[in-house]
Amino acid sequence: MSTHSYRIVPTYVWQLPVRIWHWVMALCMVVLVVTGYLIGSPLPAMGGEASEHFEFGYIRYAHFAAGLTFAVIFAWRLVWAFFGNRYSREIFLVPVLMLRKEYWQGFFAQVRHYLFIQKEVRPSMGHNPLAMSAMGFMFALGTFFMIFTGLALYGEGMGERSWIYIAFSSWVLPLLGYSQNVHTLHHLCMYYLIVFTIVHLYMVVREDICSGETVISTMINGWRVPKD
Repeated sequence: MSTHSYRIVPTYVWQLPVRIWHWVMALCMVVLVVTGYLIGSPLPAMGGEASEHFEFGYIRYAHFAAGLTFAVIFAWRLVWAFFGNRYSREIFLVPVLMLRKEYWQGFFAQVRHYLFIQKEVRPSMGHNPLAMSAMGFMFALGTFFMIFTGLALYGEGMGERSWIYIAFSSWVLPLLGYSQNVHTLHHLCMYYLIVFTIVHLYMVVREDICSGETVISTMINGWRVPKD
């Protein structure tokens, strides 16, 4: 029986495009973090003929491929917010939802719940208000920053005549202080998203254990259901 005093009914929350985006994005982030760290802190130089080694080239290629994939699927996720169900657009509507009293009541109730001060909270079929805030302000904004700065740095390597340089590098680099500053900020934002991911995983696992409804399996099959 659910630990909540509220009735939970099986609800199809995360549609297939959202679930595909979530897992592809997670895979891209793993590749980006590993290769990004190695780009910022390269491996020791190897002996022998330089032409026989291309390890760093493969690292950069994996980083660029994962980064471009990450940017494309995030753009796809933005488009799907207009065509999917109401849960698919929650994280992009946080500024609007913050104008409602019910949002803040749920937000602080969820904070008390995570701090083990309040035992029960009203279940949320999609993201709860605290999770929505984290996804909207931390993940979504952090992702925008990483995509724009990453494309700006990639365009710098492609040359001033490339479309990607014109679309991103031409204004992002001057805005943030040119190449070295952008490299540093891009690298620091990687650690910011790592911290977000760790907190996100903790909250998801904790909620799946402590709440009366499924959380982890919902991102696999799409259904939020009450536990026995």
